[in-house]
Amino acid sequence: MARSYLYVPADRPAMLARALERGADAVIVDLEDAVAPDAKDAARQAAADWLARLTPGGPTEVWVRVNPGPTGLADAAAVVAPALHGLCLAKCESPADVVAVDQVVGEREAALGLTPGSVALSPLLESAGAVLAAPALAASPRVAHLQAGEADLRAELGMEPSPDERELLPLRVSLVLACAAARVGPPVGPVSTDYRDTGALRRSTTALRALGYRSRACIHPAQIPVVHEVFTPSEAELDAASELVNRFDAAVRDGHPVIVGADGRMVDEAVVRAARRTLAAGG
Repeated sequence: MARSYLYVPADRPAMLARALERGADAVIVDLEDAVAPDAKDAARQAAADWLARLTPGGPTEVWVRVNPGPTGLADAAAVVAPALHGLCLAKCESPADVVAVDQVVGEREAALGLTPGSVALSPLLESAGAVLAAPALAASPRVAHLQAGEADLRAELGMEPSPDERELLPLRVSLVLACAAARVGPPVGPVSTDYRDTGALRRSTTALRALGYRSRACIHPAQIPVVHEVFTPSEAELDAASELVNRFDAAVRDGHPVIVGADGRMVDEAVVRAARRTLAAGG
């Protein structure tokens, strides 16, 4: 599971050329906000050319953020390639938006001989209406996880978050719930626009992890080490999770579905499920 998603503008050739060398688990080639309106066509072609040169199955996931509406459908048709992991759907408002992209992607997969469904989708929720539609969006075709465009949401809602971002808690939890209910991956955490304040980034990312997030989008390579550290279980956490899972599995084999943990609390499958997730996150 990717821990970091690094945004890279599609119209910056030097940045695009080095995108896979920055240490992120995934990159998002941006055709939307990072690209000026009169540069959209050139950026789309640059992204398509770059993707066509990549070898599929590399260690870094490659995503492309496409524009909303008809422009986004043209983006999707152009960038589907064997090395593409998925598309981020900017300003996605409803399941109908996802279905439209799904159709275009399906046609391109067929034309290229790709496995049907190999390209995933990740809707970006950037309006109040989109957030309210989160459960339906998470359950839409190809959706791997959701993301929130919090800058746009703050502007629409007139929200002025305090330093601990507590005002954003309901929004962030709603995405976790929607993804869990749809049985897709946890949502990708929002970007932090001040890449120089690593302390604030660490506190915010730690809070996101406590809510159930397991990854975060980044706008600068300097943010990647902090994000990876927060979302990578420590050796102590891995050891404790392994010990708990082994003890529980042994007890179940002996006909005991509940054990007592080291802290004296009762442990059943629901508790052990979290330990298994910790082990999975540790690789």
